[in-house]
Amino acid sequence: MRLRYSPTSPFVRKVRIASNILGLDERIELTPADTMNPNDPLLGVHPLGRVPALELEDGTTIVDSRVICDHLNSLAGGTLVPADPLGRAREHSATCIADGICEASLLMRYEAMFHEAAQASPRWIDHQAAKVTRALAYFEGAPPQGPVTLSHIALACALGYRDFRFEGTWRADHPNLVAWLDDFAAKTPAFAATTPP
Repeated sequence: MRLRYSPTSPFVRKVRIASNILGLDERIELTPADTMNPNDPLLGVHPLGRVPALELEDGTTIVDSRVICDHLNSLAGGTLVPADPLGRAREHSATCIADGICEASLLMRYEAMFHEAAQASPRWIDHQAAKVTRALAYFEGAPPQGPVTLSHIALACALGYRDFRFEGTWRADHPNLVAWLDDFAAKTPAFAATTPP
């Protein structure tokens, strides 16, 4: 399998951590992609030009980090996503909230990257920041428990992205999440191994 990736993407990081936990690293070739390059081969396998994109042995391409992780979990017979329908729905719901932290954070970053300061919309940035604030409060009140699942990985990657791009400003008001992430990192070597450069 080939994973089209960017080392700074929190969604790629999620896939790479899941792959490591599931023992699939040796079966996946990492291929860098430049999502801003209109000539990057990524566009030949994913028309939206987004990472991660996982090319399978049969030529099929799977996109979206949740879908990729779900496929890898099934492939490895893993326990990152429960098999029972209700447990599966709950796990994916928690993962979606954690992913939402990344999505809102990326939109805030893109607003600053692609607009001059005078053109950036403070209202839009505040709207996205409020999503992050609510989601962090949600997890601060009830950090994930038990063995590592997909939502644990997604949350760790979201917090890691806030450290990477937003100077860890989330930490001061979320001591439970700080302790949770420290514990996750200590138990999951792939977290440190996938730290963005």
